[in-house]
Amino acid sequence: MARATKAHTVRRAERQPRRPPAGAWRYLSKSVADTDRLGRRIGLALQGGELIALYGELGSGKTALVRGMAAGLGASPQSVSSPTFVLIHEYHGRLRLAHADLYRLDSTAELRHIGLSDYDDGRTVTAIEWAGKAGVELPADRLEIHLQHRSPNVREIAFIPGGARARRLLARVRVQRLSNRTAGQRRQAS
Repeated sequence: MARATKAHTVRRAERQPRRPPAGAWRYLSKSVADTDRLGRRIGLALQGGELIALYGELGSGKTALVRGMAAGLGASPQSVSSPTFVLIHEYHGRLRLAHADLYRLDSTAELRHIGLSDYDDGRTVTAIEWAGKAGVELPADRLEIHLQHRSPNVREIAFIPGGARARRLLARVRVQRLSNRTAGQRRQAS
């Protein structure tokens, strides 16, 4: 019985918020490649020390987004996999990326023992899948990214900044998006 309650709580915690707060941004990804490109834009915008909290059901694209982030940081995207069994993977590019997966955590007390706080050094980017399992243990200044299925290939992705650093990161991601579109429009016009 406790297991069913826990699963129900995780599903509720991982759901997309109904109304995004001020400063939030929504993006519609139409394919895995589109999600990868978005991740690359995030990776290009990262400066170090950011925490990315990822929420979404199984198969919603959390790992694909992190794979793109790693590529945007100059790390090998082929080495990115879900760290479900080891809990944390590290990738090295222009910044270190710590990629954690809390799916198998039974309680927030376990967070102290997996070494996640070791990455809070102001330089390492930390991306956490199943961030809802951390409860209130995550820092308030984080960029929450909620991925939700819209169809087999389409995902709605909501970005919710939770502090000054997260707001600056989201602003850089959005500018990067506009810059990419502008460059593409220039190529088409030539």
